[in-house]
Amino acid sequence: MIPFLFYMAAAIALVSTVLALTRSNAAHALIYLIISLLAVAVVFFLLGAPFAAALEIVIYAGAIMVLFVFVIMMLNLGEEGDQRERGWLEPGVWIVPAILAAALMIETVAVISMTEGMTSGEMVSAKAVGIKLFGPYVLAVEIASMLLLAGLVGAYHVGRRLSERRRGGIS
Repeated sequence: MIPFLFYMAAAIALVSTVLALTRSNAAHALIYLIISLLAVAVVFFLLGAPFAAALEIVIYAGAIMVLFVFVIMMLNLGEEGDQRERGWLEPGVWIVPAILAAALMIETVAVISMTEGMTSGEMVSAKAVGIKLFGPYVLAVEIASMLLLAGLVGAYHVGRRLSERRRGGIS
């Protein structure tokens, strides 16, 4: 059962990452990126790295995604952006992200129900967290940070292109 869950989470991560990279709308790309980060957290958990999974959810899928939302809000696309946002409320726009998120939620519930007694409940010091974070999990942290940097640069370029188009700079 665990190999099936692993491949399912990996497939969700791949599909949502490709969709995040191919969306011209920054808000849509952000939604797919959040789903991708949550799927990667499930993969970390299934590989026996619950600490890396928790970091992925709390830091990347939580705090940094809030930062991305503020970046999108700072682009301030005006009335044209408001019109596009009204179009996002149509049900057809949310079908693919909803399906990916539902599959990930079902998988997460299955993983949690299968791993009874996995947590020990003991206190962890800040030093131990630092040693784990920059020891065996350093590659995962760096890869996730590069993914986030690429997403931020992409959102900037999409916003800049729309802003220049509005001013008549490029067509």
